[in-house]
Amino acid sequence: MTRFTAVRAPRAIGDNLLAGLGEAPVLTVFQQLESSPKGLTEAEAADRLGRCGDNDAGPAGVPGRLRRGWAAARSPFVALLTGLGVVFAVVGDARGAVTVGVMVLLSVVLRFWQQTRSERAISALRARVSTTVTVRRRAGERFPGVEREVPVADLVPGDVVLLGPGDFVPADLRVVAATELAVDQSALSGEALPVVKRVPTWPRHAAPRPELVDAPGLVFAGTSVVGGTATAVVAATGAGTYGGMLGAQAAAPRAESSFDAGVRRVGWTLVRFMLVMVPIVLVINGTVTGDWAQAAMFAVAIAVGLTPEMLPVVVTTNLARGAVRLSRQRVIVKRLNAIQDLAAMDVLCVDKTGTLTEDQADYAHSIDLAGRPDGEAAEYAHLAVHFQADRRDRLDEAILAQLADDDSPATEAVFSKVGEIGFDHTRRRATVVVRRGDEHLLITKGDPDEILPRCGHARRDGAVVELADDLRRDAADLVRGYAEHGMRILAVAARELPARRDRYGEEDERGLVLVGFVGFIDPVRDDAAAAVRALAGHGIGVKILTGDNRHVAARVAQDVGVPVGEIVPGHRIDVTDDAELRTLAERTTVFAKLSPAHKARLVTALRENGHAVGFVGDGVNDVTALRAADVGIAPDTATDVAKDAADLVLLERDLGVLARGVVEGRRTLGNTLKYVNITASSNFGNVLSVLAASAFLPFLPMLPVQLVVANLLYDAAQLALAWDRVDDEYLRSPRRWDAHGLTRFMLVFGPLSSLFDLSTFAVLWWAFGAGADPLLFQTSWFVESLLSQLLSVLVLRSRAAGGRGTRPSRPVVAAAAAAGLAGLALPATPLAGALPMHPLPGGFLLWLPGVLAAYALAAQLAKRQYVRRTNAWL
Repeated sequence: MTRFTAVRAPRAIGDNLLAGLGEAPVLTVFQQLESSPKGLTEAEAADRLGRCGDNDAGPAGVPGRLRRGWAAARSPFVALLTGLGVVFAVVGDARGAVTVGVMVLLSVVLRFWQQTRSERAISALRARVSTTVTVRRRAGERFPGVEREVPVADLVPGDVVLLGPGDFVPADLRVVAATELAVDQSALSGEALPVVKRVPTWPRHAAPRPELVDAPGLVFAGTSVVGGTATAVVAATGAGTYGGMLGAQAAAPRAESSFDAGVRRVGWTLVRFMLVMVPIVLVINGTVTGDWAQAAMFAVAIAVGLTPEMLPVVVTTNLARGAVRLSRQRVIVKRLNAIQDLAAMDVLCVDKTGTLTEDQADYAHSIDLAGRPDGEAAEYAHLAVHFQADRRDRLDEAILAQLADDDSPATEAVFSKVGEIGFDHTRRRATVVVRRGDEHLLITKGDPDEILPRCGHARRDGAVVELADDLRRDAADLVRGYAEHGMRILAVAARELPARRDRYGEEDERGLVLVGFVGFIDPVRDDAAAAVRALAGHGIGVKILTGDNRHVAARVAQDVGVPVGEIVPGHRIDVTDDAELRTLAERTTVFAKLSPAHKARLVTALRENGHAVGFVGDGVNDVTALRAADVGIAPDTATDVAKDAADLVLLERDLGVLARGVVEGRRTLGNTLKYVNITASSNFGNVLSVLAASAFLPFLPMLPVQLVVANLLYDAAQLALAWDRVDDEYLRSPRRWDAHGLTRFMLVFGPLSSLFDLSTFAVLWWAFGAGADPLLFQTSWFVESLLSQLLSVLVLRSRAAGGRGTRPSRPVVAAAAAAGLAGLALPATPLAGALPMHPLPGGFLLWLPGVLAAYALAAQLAKRQYVRRTNAWL
């Protein structure tokens, strides 16, 4: 006997082999999988589980902790600071290298912790679903197969699985026996209606091979059984399944998001400033002092001074704080940076079903051929559903929920079932035959396009009339009109026949009498319109991308307040090139009859137009679009693969939750950018001050270790910005990392800070005679520089002037005060000798409040002019 083929290619057998199994005779299927209709023996199953691994479609190969650790360390600012740490180590500055190393480690640990926390939350969601499956196993070769429950993770290729209504399909299966099996595979293919699966006929007639998901003999992992029963054999498990192979895209590198692009531009802006200023400081300082080794050391310190070395920690702290806030809004953050992509989002692409609507079918009313309310069609439909043994879909359940009462015994007394012709995806109709006295009543319900051609007459005004061409047109117009109002219509027809013993078939579904129509609605969510308004109020446009027809999509868009305009169908996207599609995507808000590929193209086109795009998806077929978007969003009811690909998981399928999440994202970004802008400008001002002082001072204005300590105290205080308030006006529009705005801000407020530094130099030199005492000069500037930086945060953190701005939070004020007091106290502590520092004279301490007050006033005036001229946020 040959080795088990599925084990050679881990858990997968490949698309071609899977397609081959879908077409092969049942006996050949069992031979290829080395299995039996009686099932595997327990020993065979255990052996295959050891070779194949657990039936888990999660990312394979890289252990979870290593994967999370790499994701946490992958940041441009971490890379920049790591490079500076290496420089410190090379030049022999151990304290500087350790300081930078601690900053990097803190950032990575915080990100790792948040990623682990999010994955645990997702795992908890997965644990809600059933984790067992019914299989047929044998104790040994000579024993009969026994049905028992096993964990889904223990399923292996060759296992014989039993399926029934409501079962979740745990792996890719080949059907070997089926009774009216219907499967919902919308999560995989986007097909809204259930698909009939059966044992393929053999020999197979020559015909084009269908798409793999359409193969009638294959049932795929992630789908669910909505009707009928089946016996099937496992063809592939875990990452080797069709859905697992599609889901591998979730682990593939994603496109650069708006946050990634913004951080990259900001990082290069800081690098450019560094590449310009550091050589200048090195040359001037080395020339003036003659000590090139010390000048090189100070130039390295300036490089660190220009870089907000706590930026990774501050950013991560802000993001972690934002993630906690979002969790309170019922949003799980899987990718921390997505919080700031959420802040930048200005277009949100959503499906109609389940996001804007309830994803259910509610009975609306029953009408006759003229469109008048008439309960007769509903009564016939209810009678058919009552006796229907075949699977019941959502429309059937809606009829029962609305029309069922306690008359079942009376119904059974008057009618008895004779036969049934079941529903399938091709027929799009179902028929039930009942006995009433000495005659049979055949009732057919289904798609009007399928029912009307089989009708020769219709009930009208209580009489049966011929269904002439004009009445057929009226009926078609009626159906189309209701569809335009967002309703789903079932046609109901009947036929009276003499009692007979022969079996009924499709040939009897002709010469019917049209009774009328039954209408259903998928109600718009109560909160959908308010959520769309809230998103619009935050500067986010909503675009509807749906697989439903244009009439229903337009009606729902109108109900929730999305401007309709031109509706673009999927077939038009097929014939549109990328350039034209970008124009089309820009001006259109409603797209109908879309495939998963259409959605991904539209998301990409919008991003190429400069938008930050969010996409809400819940199926395996949405993975490509979820990965293409800046922010991929999935509800907790989505497939595992969709949740793996998403950046955010909504615990409530409510756009209102997302609207509140956007506010949290902008608050997080606002507090992060406060640190970036203010710190970068202050550091730039310090460098300008050093550059000017180097021209006339015979010593360094501040020692490298003092510069590192000052930055450390200042940056530690800025961790409190994660708890700061943000101006309400800032939260109303999309926000991004803006490198141009950072450059402008540095060039305005950096020189202002430097101006007051130079005034401090002058006072120290001429008023306090610090020119003869380098330690006194360096200590005094250390204190003034630290306090002015801390003060600049309190002044510049809000756009509005004075008391009209949003007040700083208590943690921000407390942290700034603590850092300032620590800086003032250091010269008088035992640490002064290690730094080294000189005790401050009393006269300087009396002069210091005055210069700080003058700086605060100047910064406030400069801020007012900056906002007025640039209309930019700080």
